[in-house]
Amino acid sequence: MSMNSTPSGERTHIGFFGRRNAGKSSLVNAVTGQPLSVVSDVKGTTTDPVSKAMELLPLGPVMIIDTPGFDDTGGLGEERVKRAKEVLRRVDIAVLVADAVDGLSETDRELISLFSERDIPFIIAYNKGDLTGLEAREDGLTVSALTGENITLLKETLAHLVKTGDENKKLCADLVSPGDAVVLVVPIDKAAPKGRLILPQQQTIRDLLDKGALSIVCRDTELAQTLELLGERTALVITDSQVFGKVKDVVPESIRLTSFSILMARYKGFLETAVKGAAAIEELRSGDRILISEGCTHHRQCGDIGTVKLPAMLRRHTGKDFVIETSSGKGFPEDLTPYKLIIHCGGCMLNEREMNYRRRLAEDSGVPFTNYGIALAYMQGILKRTLSVFPQLEKLI
Repeated sequence: MSMNSTPSGERTHIGFFGRRNAGKSSLVNAVTGQPLSVVSDVKGTTTDPVSKAMELLPLGPVMIIDTPGFDDTGGLGEERVKRAKEVLRRVDIAVLVADAVDGLSETDRELISLFSERDIPFIIAYNKGDLTGLEAREDGLTVSALTGENITLLKETLAHLVKTGDENKKLCADLVSPGDAVVLVVPIDKAAPKGRLILPQQQTIRDLLDKGALSIVCRDTELAQTLELLGERTALVITDSQVFGKVKDVVPESIRLTSFSILMARYKGFLETAVKGAAAIEELRSGDRILISEGCTHHRQCGDIGTVKLPAMLRRHTGKDFVIETSSGKGFPEDLTPYKLIIHCGGCMLNEREMNYRRRLAEDSGVPFTNYGIALAYMQGILKRTLSVFPQLEKLI
């Protein structure tokens, strides 16, 4: 991903929902000004959710998602409806596309109930308004994807539905002062992307730049030399969780230490849950099923943290054997009851709504939920030290 592009997890996710042939795809194309979705008079043309990251004025960076018809039938139809429901987990705003001629259907009313249950802000866009004279409606907007009428008004209305985030929410800038030196430990191994930094590292650097702090990036192999050069100026060391074992032995106790993964857990709103969940590692028994989940999809290489390093450390730490299952990207089991523990990545590629959904699903299922960095710190006996930057969490350790 380009250093200048907005990560998908930081974009406002807008989902277009409705029954077949209501004109969802036509309206998506009209709103985006691009042929994002295939349009046809045949019902059920959109068979899978279609996503597009873009800049949409006056909203800014967004992720537009066109979904299959919610009234689809048959075996394949049920699968398409299931995928449309999955989109509800991550949308910040929903657009219900209804037919202006027919009015609200039972399917439309079912969708409205789902939006309300999930606390998703939504607007009803009555499409095909050119066939009804674009009559005003109290419960929504009448628009026409064909003529472009009221499309600008729809976009402006969507912009007002965007919930203003916490502008004071920072990844790590609130932990340091302007002029502080912060060392970022970035190991370069087979799993490291060639020619670039991973997203949490990019976001951390930008956060520190905005603060006026100094970002000093080094590999774990040069960490000792870097700390010696900086001396007492080092205010904080942030490391990739995979090299906790090496880094903890190099960084003096007088210097605060944490990881990108721990910072991301706080940024995405599930740090406290993840800290509590790590203790469940001690309760595991041989044969227990553990889900290790990543929010992104990538080619897994030798020594992959999710499929190789974490399972090996779990077995070594507990002396027990487990059934390890993995998930990646948008795939996440709806039934978590078979698992005794879920270890999730930092969630940098997922928006906060999706991460909260996964966390709540685990809590409702009574399954402990933690993340990579916290699990690794716990098993290496340094969790308390790596959380010292958050004194309010000391009572949980």
